[in-house]
Amino acid sequence: MVVVAVLLGSFTMILNNSMLNPAIPQLMVVFGSDAVATGWVITIFMVTMGMTVPVTGYLGDRFGKKKLYLLGLSIFTLGSLLGSFSWDLSSLIAFRGLQGIGGGIMMPLSMALIFEAFPRKERGLATGVWGISAMMAPTIGPTFGGFLLETLNWTYLFLVNVPFGLIGLWFAFRYLPRTSADHNVTFDRYGFITITFGVGSILYALGRMSELAHLTEPMNLTLIFVGLILLYTFVQIERKEEQPLLDLALFRVSPYTFSMVIASMTSVGLFAGLFLIPLLIQQVYGLGPIMTGLIFLPSALLTGVFMSIGGRILDRKGATGVISTGLIVLTVGTIPLGFLNIDTSLAFIFAWMAIRGIGMGLSSMPSTTTGMNAIPSHLISRGSAMNNVIRQMSSALGIVFVSIYYEVRRGQLAITANSLEEASLQAINEGFLAIAILTVLTIPAAFLLERASRQEYKRYKSEH
Repeated sequence: MVVVAVLLGSFTMILNNSMLNPAIPQLMVVFGSDAVATGWVITIFMVTMGMTVPVTGYLGDRFGKKKLYLLGLSIFTLGSLLGSFSWDLSSLIAFRGLQGIGGGIMMPLSMALIFEAFPRKERGLATGVWGISAMMAPTIGPTFGGFLLETLNWTYLFLVNVPFGLIGLWFAFRYLPRTSADHNVTFDRYGFITITFGVGSILYALGRMSELAHLTEPMNLTLIFVGLILLYTFVQIERKEEQPLLDLALFRVSPYTFSMVIASMTSVGLFAGLFLIPLLIQQVYGLGPIMTGLIFLPSALLTGVFMSIGGRILDRKGATGVISTGLIVLTVGTIPLGFLNIDTSLAFIFAWMAIRGIGMGLSSMPSTTTGMNAIPSHLISRGSAMNNVIRQMSSALGIVFVSIYYEVRRGQLAITANSLEEASLQAINEGFLAIAILTVLTIPAAFLLERASRQEYKRYKSEH
């Protein structure tokens, strides 16, 4: 019931975010706005969520994780309800920002609450089941969103969250364990200012980029420069702070560090794939959003199934083999998608997407759980917050990298290609090969994580 409670909130939040991607063209018509202004509906959520996540570790310790999770889900649900009543684009963007604040509170606390409720030997399965929301929601969201847009209208993209949010609140209130508040923790205000505005500045700049010209815009360069300076300042502050906002000492725990490397790389690969597949299905093969969603379906289902299987293996035998196997399978499933042609059957794409799903399920959540298991229990909230900051930044970087590469490379290939479809396909192929190379480079981190985890696991078994 604890897993169900946090899964309901997480799934609703991530599903809503991915549902809105296909709605941008319709929102442009509804509000009479251009693509750049309307794109803020997506960008503002990413920015406000990224700015909120770093402080949730402190707030969860200070006021209790359960109370704060309930507050986060309430804010998200309220933002959803208000979003359905938006009277212009500015109000819609403001309510999306409110949703992002709620999401930034919920996501780190979801994992922290699971770790608090379950003993170490059961956390693999619990986080595997919960992780289904993080992996399946982005893949089925665009299809569900397209269906709502075709059968109803854009307001239902927000209204649909309200009943799920209220059900999630009831489950959370009823089943989440009561967590104690630590009134002795102090607030690292200078760390908060630097990390919040540093992450916010970089995410804001990344959200503004979708083509090569955006990389050289003075505004974007300034934002990234300021963000990097603030993050550097944050690191210096945290090294001297007695009670830091995000404890960088966590990276001295080698399993945690290796798990963060894997989390960042798999996030880049996941979201780059989520960007490329719709382009492949709709621009190259000329099919609709429903078929795009169906292509994602086997991958999403198998990710969910193998997250649970990977979690069970993790609980019974430790991390040995499961994470590295997952990354190898993920690589094997990605490489064939770099050699598609105009005549490639959808069944071929279905099959390899399914194999990618197996690899993602075995590698993503088991690696995160292994890293989190290695850190002291009183730092779980801070570790989970750090994990979410890194994933958020990596996801944004993945989308920016692949979108800019796609636009530039397609433009180059269009000069010599027989058709725009062929140019698009070649750019997509190269994008998937880049994802495969990135995944291969992550495999050594998986072996190092498994080796470090074996030592931790033996120590844990000897003590218990």
